[in-house]
Amino acid sequence: MTYLLDANTLIEAKNRYYQMSICPGYWDWLRKANQTGEVVSIRSVRDELKRGNDALAEWAKNHAPLFLDESDQATQTAFAQVAQHVANAAPQMKAGALDEFLGGADPWLIAKAMTMNATVVTHEQLNLAVRRKFLIPNVCQHFGVLFIDTFEMLNTLEARFVLGG
Repeated sequence: MTYLLDANTLIEAKNRYYQMSICPGYWDWLRKANQTGEVVSIRSVRDELKRGNDALAEWAKNHAPLFLDESDQATQTAFAQVAQHVANAAPQMKAGALDEFLGGADPWLIAKAMTMNATVVTHEQLNLAVRRKFLIPNVCQHFGVLFIDTFEMLNTLEARFVLGG
């Protein structure tokens, strides 16, 4: 199984529980899990991260292999399906929700997951009643794409961050 990371999983890790100065093992683990093909993200996520002026922006710049290209035909086709789905649902959403969703990495992340049969890793929660914005889990569910949070991914992949002697 391949896991596709949403930007919020990396941002939250950097800001809270896996701060780079406190838990460098997490960031090393991401690199190693990427090398085995278990953990990836997409260039649109990298682009979002690089807009910051912090250690995570620098990390994203230095770890290009983690971020897959979305320009392949299969992803483009899947993106069109995602865009059509959210466009159809837009009248029930808050004004601007469609443009906000389509203007970010989220639809590309879902499209790439569709083409790879991958699981999306996000901290967003399924909430079919929400009308303020399009949520990754809601769109994933529509397309039959699996989604989990960081901790479920770490448990499934049996990640271990052990202090050295």
